[in-house]
Amino acid sequence: MSLYERFLLPRLTDLVMRHETAAAERAHVVPLAEGVVLEVGVGSALNVPHYSPAVRALYGVDPSLALWRIGRRRLGTTPFPVRYVAGSAERLPVRDGVADTVVSTWTLCSIPDAAAALREMRRALRPGGRLLFVEHGRAPDAGVRAWQDRLTPLWRRVAGGCHLNRPIDRLLEQSGFTAVTLDRFYASGPRIFAYLYRGVAVAA
Repeated sequence: MSLYERFLLPRLTDLVMRHETAAAERAHVVPLAEGVVLEVGVGSALNVPHYSPAVRALYGVDPSLALWRIGRRRLGTTPFPVRYVAGSAERLPVRDGVADTVVSTWTLCSIPDAAAALREMRRALRPGGRLLFVEHGRAPDAGVRAWQDRLTPLWRRVAGGCHLNRPIDRLLEQSGFTAVTLDRFYASGPRIFAYLYRGVAVAA
């Protein structure tokens, strides 16, 4: 791991993900979580202040201990226990059906195998459990998609593996979730970064 990845990238990631649009989306989706929650890509704990008292316990999975150290100050006096779990989304270190809710926000873009991660999220959910997500990804406009494809190889190198062009809707369809409720739209900001997929998917 380079010095950039170890020291600078976690701080840049935390800074970028605190912008106003991301905060608004978190406030829209995260309060829907309930019961035992598994947050995949907990990062610097930016979602934690948005969880409601309906949460009984939160397990935050992330490979970056550096990001989690930044985020610990956001735990405050949460009314539920919070546990950080170091691990990969492709092989979640949890038992089958442990979670009532899985939360993923701006996470699938940077996981090396997003399809495997979604299968693991489904495995971790009890039958009827819900995946709540906000992700950026492949845009519907040909011109925007062309720039996403063109810039992704470079962007991955400077942004911790982030892909600009992942088809989140297709990945969800192929992962075995049912009853997917999905909103797709451009948020504010440069369009190559700003096409969002937001919704709920139910584990069979």
